[in-house]
Amino acid sequence: MSDLLKNHVAGAWIAGQGAGSALVDPLTGAELARVSSAGLDLPAAFDFARRQGGAALRALSYGQRAATLAATAKLLQANRDAYFEIATANSGTVRNDSAVDIDGAIYTLSQYAKWGAALGDAHALLDGPRMPLAKDGVFGSQHVLTPTRGLALFINAFNFPAWGLWEKAAPALLSGVPVVVKPATATAWLTQRMVADVVDAGLWPAGALSIVCGGSAGLLDALQPFDVLSFTGSAETAATIRRHPAVAERSVRTNIEADSLNSALLLADAAPGSEAFDLLVREVVREMTVKSGQKCTAIRRVFVPEAMVGAVGEAIAGKLARVTVGNPRNESVRMGALVSREQLASVQQGIAALSEQARVVHDGRATPLVDADPAVAACIGPTLLAAHDAQAADRVHAHEVFGPVATLLGYRGIDEALDLIRRGEGSLVASVYGSEPRALADAALALADSHGRVHVVSPEVAGTHSGHGNVMPQSLHGGPGRAGGGEELGGLRALGFYHRRAAVQAGAGVLDQVAAAPWSL
Repeated sequence: MSDLLKNHVAGAWIAGQGAGSALVDPLTGAELARVSSAGLDLPAAFDFARRQGGAALRALSYGQRAATLAATAKLLQANRDAYFEIATANSGTVRNDSAVDIDGAIYTLSQYAKWGAALGDAHALLDGPRMPLAKDGVFGSQHVLTPTRGLALFINAFNFPAWGLWEKAAPALLSGVPVVVKPATATAWLTQRMVADVVDAGLWPAGALSIVCGGSAGLLDALQPFDVLSFTGSAETAATIRRHPAVAERSVRTNIEADSLNSALLLADAAPGSEAFDLLVREVVREMTVKSGQKCTAIRRVFVPEAMVGAVGEAIAGKLARVTVGNPRNESVRMGALVSREQLASVQQGIAALSEQARVVHDGRATPLVDADPAVAACIGPTLLAAHDAQAADRVHAHEVFGPVATLLGYRGIDEALDLIRRGEGSLVASVYGSEPRALADAALALADSHGRVHVVSPEVAGTHSGHGNVMPQSLHGGPGRAGGGEELGGLRALGFYHRRAAVQAGAGVLDQVAAAPWSL
């Protein structure tokens, strides 16, 4: 039996009790490590984080915390090669896909460090201008943001063990709020190793960064009113969290990222052979294959003019047929494994369910594996389907297959396309492809109310756009409805989740002093 990865709570490394849960290589099934959170005194650990970690962080200015973020990014960069090895072993990702996670994490940390440096010596933030409460202007109101005196609990998903931690921790730590991360068990090794490297380097005060590996029992019970909770995972688990007394009774502020049936929309002006047409084909293939489609932002539904379904399907299938699948350690392999055999079974079941309302255009289940045993490896090739009837394809609009699977849907007019996209009931991102600026802008604005981000791709940005599914710290990450209703990132505005907003009503002299030190958002 392999060793238990230790938890870091109350300023100490502590092994959980019992045998724990196994972390395995999704290519070979070999056990890599085990994790357990049994026996941890979570109330005491959370209290330590609030009292010790929180107080020490708030004693630092935004600029000082930003400098520590920069040092953290530098440390992670120095250990980057070790992280790639862990990602290959525990997540089954090829090197380019591991870079999306690891380099994305380092970039996000570095970006928040740069933004935070501009905040300087401030310990609070102004939120908007001063508002007069008296005709002579002597008495007024100033909204301020001050760091919450609680902790930030992150319950993260399996698909981004590096970025999933640091995209949340960067704004939290910059805000002066201690972090407790609970990574998904299946891929906890990379998160635990990164936390261990940072903690052991002594970059942050004791209690500022904690990790709980293994089960989640007791985590929500230990939350108090000034804590904040950020969850990434299924809509079913999100619903359970919303009913928990910590949220329903103690009003713990909660950010949720859940299921998302993200869309790509090809406008009618993008005829086969046009640059916009080719851009959509390229992006759909990329989104289906990066991290084996295990991205919350991956394209699941592809909307094209009804007359172009055949041409788009043929173009995408032609590229998918050239994607090599198998052992990520083999340099000829472009797409590695799903995270587990259980996830493989879920994807296969999802394809079967969608196939009742759609035909298979390219069947990844028949893809031969490279240097991998199909009886053991959690591998499957990318699968493209085409709905028989876009209006009647209820399952396509309601069920997310979390893997390398997408479905083509034909539309007869732009209004129908927009209505069909909205049947996803709220998504993280939609991308729009075309060449006519007015039509692109109209579609983007029409989709903005049901998406956290609308990514517009035209020939003029062909070589510079960041990608449909690439989450950047400069833009909001989250989405309404089915996607959870949360908001993350989006520049310094993300700091608001970790602050408390209050109105200071006072005379002009007092408000002048209030406004003297803080930096204004």
